[in-house]
Order: sequence, then C-alpha cells, then structure tokens
Amino acid sequence: MRPLEIVIPLLLALYICWPLLRRHRPPALGILPTFTLVVMLTHNRIEGMRWQMIPLYAFTVIVFFWSLPAFLRARGEGETLVRPTGWRLLGLIAALGLLAVSTALPALLPVPVLPSPRGPYAIGTFTRLLVDESRREIYSGKDEPRKLMMQVWYPAQLPPLDAQPAAWMPDANIVAPEIAEYIGLPRFFLNHLVYAKSSAYENLPPAREAGPYPVLVFVHGWNGFRQQATFIMQELASQGYIVASLDLPYGARMVVFPDPAGERGAGASVARNNPAALPPSSSLPQDEYEAIARKLVNQWSADIDYTLDILETINADPAETLNGLLDMEKIGIFGHSTGGGATIQFCGTDSRCKAGLTYDAFMRPVSLEALENGTPQPFLYLFSERWPFERNTELFEGYYRRVPASNRVITILGADHYDFTDLPALSPLAPQLGLKGPIPGAQVQKILMNYTLAFFDLALKGKPTALLGGPSPEYPEVRFDH
Repeated sequence: MRPLEIVIPLLLALYICWPLLRRHRPPALGILPTFTLVVMLTHNRIEGMRWQMIPLYAFTVIVFFWSLPAFLRARGEGETLVRPTGWRLLGLIAALGLLAVSTALPALLPVPVLPSPRGPYAIGTFTRLLVDESRREIYSGKDEPRKLMMQVWYPAQLPPLDAQPAAWMPDANIVAPEIAEYIGLPRFFLNHLVYAKSSAYENLPPAREAGPYPVLVFVHGWNGFRQQATFIMQELASQGYIVASLDLPYGARMVVFPDPAGERGAGASVARNNPAALPPSSSLPQDEYEAIARKLVNQWSADIDYTLDILETINADPAETLNGLLDMEKIGIFGHSTGGGATIQFCGTDSRCKAGLTYDAFMRPVSLEALENGTPQPFLYLFSERWPFERNTELFEGYYRRVPASNRVITILGADHYDFTDLPALSPLAPQLGLKGPIPGAQVQKILMNYTLAFFDLALKGKPTALLGGPSPEYPEVRFDH
C-alpha cells in the first residue's frame, strides 16, 4: 500500500481503540476522524483513488459523521468515555473487524512496486514507433506496413530532484483491462496499474563517460507486452546495458500506437491480439499448427532485425540522445516463451546476435533449419519447473544437441511460467491467481536479475562469474540440467 493508504486505517484504528486505553479522549484525538477525512482527500490529489480503497473510503466517511455529534458536544474540552462492555464492546470489535476487512482489499491488491535496480547508473527511458515500409503487415487484414513499438532503457545521469519517475505502463488505462481479461479477471480489476511507477525517468541525459554500452533486445511472449519484465530491463540498464523491448502487434495482448502528432490520446490507435496468428495447439494437427507458429516467429525475427537496423541509425545520428553510445558489436537477444523461440530463430540466422538468453523458450515456432543447425552463440536457457511439456521438450533436446557444450540449461524449482514477468508483483495472492509458482516472489526476482546479468556480463563484457559454473548454496532453487 502507498503511504497515505497506510495512514488512513492507522488513524481510524487509533480513534476506535482509544476507549480501551483511556477514559478521556482529548480534543486532539477527537478531531482524528476529521483529520482522516482530510488525509483521504489529500490521498486523492497526490496518490489517486482506486477501487480497492472504496470500502475504506466509505468507512472513513461513516466514522466522521458518527463521531461528529460527540466532538461538537465536547466543545474543545475533550470527551469523557465509558469503558466499553457488553454490546458496546461487541460494537467496537465489529468496527475493528470491518476496518480490517476494508484494509485487506487494498493490501492484497496493492499498486505494484518493482525491485529497485542495484547498479551504479540512473535509468533513462524513451518509447518510439517503428514503421518498416519494406514489409507488409500479415495479421491486421489491411494493406499497411509493419509497425511496432520500441521502449529503450539506458544508463543515465542522476535525475533532477523534482523529476517524476516514468509510469510502469504508460497506456495502462487502455491495456490493463485487456491484461485482466486475459488472466481471467474482471476488466476493471487492474485499473490501479495507472498509478504504478518504474525506476526510470523519461529522456534523461545518458551517462556518456562509460559508453559505448552493449545492446540487448527483449521479445515478449504470446499475449505479452513490452513492459512485462521491467524489473529485469531496469536492472540491466542500471548495470551498463542499453535495453530495447518490443511491443509486437497482433501477438502482444494489445499495442497502443501514438496518434499522428506523436502523442497518446484521442487519435491513438490500438492493435489487439489476433488469435488466428497462434491458435490453440489442440485445435490443429501438429504439422499444421507448427507451420502457423513458424510464420508468426519469422515475423518476430524480422522485427528484431529491423529494430537493430533502427538502433544502428540512432547510434550514427548526432541528433539522437544515444548517439555513439550503442556498442553494435556486442548485441544480446533475449525473450520469454514465444519470444524465446523468436530469440533462437533470430540468433540462428543473424550473426549480429552475439549472445542469447531464453525464459521458458517455446520451441514449436522455431524453424526446422534453426532446430537442425542449432545456434553458435553462447546461450543460457532458463526454465520454470512447471513449463516443460512433451513436444516442447522433444524439440528443445534435439536443438540442444547442436549448440556449444558450454551453454547451460537451468530450471528454477517452484517457478511457474509468469514468474519471468512483473505479473507476480500484482498481488500477494499471485500464486492463488495462477500468476506464479510457490517460490517467493522476491527470491525468483533476485535469481532472474542475478543470472541474467551474470550471463550477459560473461558473454558480452568478458566478466568471469562463478554463478554459471554450477549449483549455488545461495540459490537452492536453481537446478542445473545441462
């Protein structure tokens, strides 16, 4: 819960419990319900109201009106109290119970807070629309060029004292209902994501003294979105990487494009997920399904290709903020699920990829060529305990026999498919909502940040690490399979 959201129930609890502690309520305490109402209005202006707090708002207003006659009778001399017994005591206990229930909802569905980046750099970020006029969109049903959204995180100078962190999801008012629906929740359920903040700041001046920096490109999974693993993007940027994450239209849950003036607003357009681009595997014969899946990942691989072309242009343009700061000789690609398959597909066909990392790689969309030839680059393959299924494992094992023997395969025990994303931060009830496995959220986030950073530091910066050499007593959940 946010600071003022915590203050409200604490003030109400103090007011309700006071008769159990003292026989006299001084004026300063008698005014608490009024003060709590003021805090609630301040919370609205500073933090913003959200639906999870509605019972607490109602409780605050009820206590204010209930306490007002006694406060006015006291005329500034305080209020003499009767120690509650019998029905009075039951009423007080009931009031505390209602307060506890009213507080539980916002506590169990808080505004998400991501882990703080641990690196030496502040983090800047910007978002850009990319339009590839050389390719036509194959999933929109329109004759139009392929376009996608790219968000970049980069090492930056310290922000001004009055700077405000960038939103975690700038288009949350549009995208959050789609995400909620996808994970089986009512559409309004995640509306509070509009208040979630990242640790990055928009358009900060970059930290030039240590550049150029290795470049990483992240690819989300089917029905994913570019901010789905922001805690990892921020950690990598704070440690000296420039990270680009893509929103891939018709494969992402929803992509919001800026209006022609470059702003999000009434003129903005959206591209919703197209289920026909990757239908349920159970609905089609194996060969037919995998042919459809490969068509999708071929498009995503071409998106990575085009993104690297754009990044090269940015690097060469003196007018760009990141001019000269991208080390285009040190490029890593990583992705989750279907994005992991796209990572393998791209690295198997483009030598610009110098290292690859996958989270729960979905192998069925990977081309036969890439499966049969393998990938020559250093790779790290991270899997959740609950992800493997027969066909995916069969394809991965065949592919793995054709990659360098030094490439490691790791399973995170107790992790589920969405543990590789920010979604477990949505609620302490994430395991019950099917958003994560039983492993504690803070622990799996620490594992992902540390192993991802260690791998790219080794592959792209030449920094040795013991973490990838075998099991670590610090992380008993990490199992080395190869």
